[in-house]
Amino acid sequence: MKIEQIYTGCLAQGAYYIESEGEVAIIDPLREVKPYIDRAGRAGATIRYVLETHFHADFVSGHLDLARKTGAAIVYGPNAQTGFEAYIAQDGEELPLGKVKIRVLHTPGHTMESTCYLLIDENGRETALFSGDTLFIGDVGRPDLAQKSDLTMEDLAGYLFDSLRNKIMTLPDDVIVYPAHGAGSACGKNMSKETTDTLGNQKQFNYALRADMTREEFIKEVTDGLLAPPKYFPQNVMLNKQGYESIDTVLKRGAHPLAPDAFEAAANETGALIIDVRQAQDFSKGFIPNSINIGLGGQFAPWVGALVPDVRQELLLVCEPGQEQETLTRLARVGYDQVLGYLAGGFDAWKAAGKEVDTITSLSADELADQLAKEPVTVIDVRRPGEFDGEHMEGAKNLPLDYISEHMAEFPKDETFYVHCAGGYRSMMAASILKARGYDNVIDIAGGFAAMQKTGRIKTTDYVCPTTLKNN
Repeated sequence: MKIEQIYTGCLAQGAYYIESEGEVAIIDPLREVKPYIDRAGRAGATIRYVLETHFHADFVSGHLDLARKTGAAIVYGPNAQTGFEAYIAQDGEELPLGKVKIRVLHTPGHTMESTCYLLIDENGRETALFSGDTLFIGDVGRPDLAQKSDLTMEDLAGYLFDSLRNKIMTLPDDVIVYPAHGAGSACGKNMSKETTDTLGNQKQFNYALRADMTREEFIKEVTDGLLAPPKYFPQNVMLNKQGYESIDTVLKRGAHPLAPDAFEAAANETGALIIDVRQAQDFSKGFIPNSINIGLGGQFAPWVGALVPDVRQELLLVCEPGQEQETLTRLARVGYDQVLGYLAGGFDAWKAAGKEVDTITSLSADELADQLAKEPVTVIDVRRPGEFDGEHMEGAKNLPLDYISEHMAEFPKDETFYVHCAGGYRSMMAASILKARGYDNVIDIAGGFAAMQKTGRIKTTDYVCPTTLKNN
């Protein structure tokens, strides 16, 4: 028996490869399925099942392409209704895989179809729990994504409480927990950087598994402090539930090089959004006017989802030469399939053609400190509220990048202002969006809050009550 976690840092997502006696089950695969097929091929094994823990909101699963290419059965737990052929397993049903079994545990709460898969080894021992978004390391799944008119967030949290207590916490302490996500995912709020743990350890240290916790306490704690989910989440759910184009078709369509003139014409004629995936400081020195920067070097796909609310938006790409395929793949992972093409030769080709170029001023933290020594300046921190509450520059205002469109009117349009994040990745995204919307007086602080702290010259403080923050 083999268990392999295939972890993708950009999405903080864990897929799983389980093999026994030449038979394989893949749990929660990413959309590009070739790595799973190749892995089974090297072992001379056959993929028998594609097990889905729920209808994922934060990425498009590879279940359809994997089933088409291998003949494997797509399996969901109870309550799942799909627009394609799938096997809807019963609670407690055991699926044979070589010499092992996989028991279906219906665990509603994160969503109503949420299901965990318990691996039972050759000796009949309960060995591993593939917990999806029901149980994370250090946290549990958020209960607000599947709300309906007759089902509140509190209702879902109550279901989750029962699922954890009745289906998961009753399992042996030495069961290894393999969750669908780790730190950085928007599917929870307090996930650990660790990607596996024993159930016994989670019972000791996971706040949501406290033995003395009442149902009411659980509901209050898991619903407290939840940020609004990214707008692309419901669209990814529908793609996973109803179906989507093959990734092969999507990648072939997007891999279309456009010379500068053709690229410019496509942007003007279609209204496509130009996404420049270069590093922040490279972007600041020169970019195509009205393009936005979302660097490929960070959590690229989730940030596209947060900042581009409609997965049907047509896109044009500016990449470093050689990064086009990776960019297309990472966009497809979250359902952004409408890429019209990319700038052949990258930004250097645009400059060489004599096309119009824009820039964003980026100052060092020391230069900011020099400016502060002369006079007060307006500083906007685009980190998330929890980061800001932990420590921030004295007098800074918090307008998180995640919700920049909703807070656009709060950025000063007629005066110079400075933006920063933790290290410079997010602030350049914010600056590019602001510049594209006519905020010409935005200045980026290179290196972000980390660089500001290192100067030792910029006063910081910790939590500010909401009333005080609002008046800054």
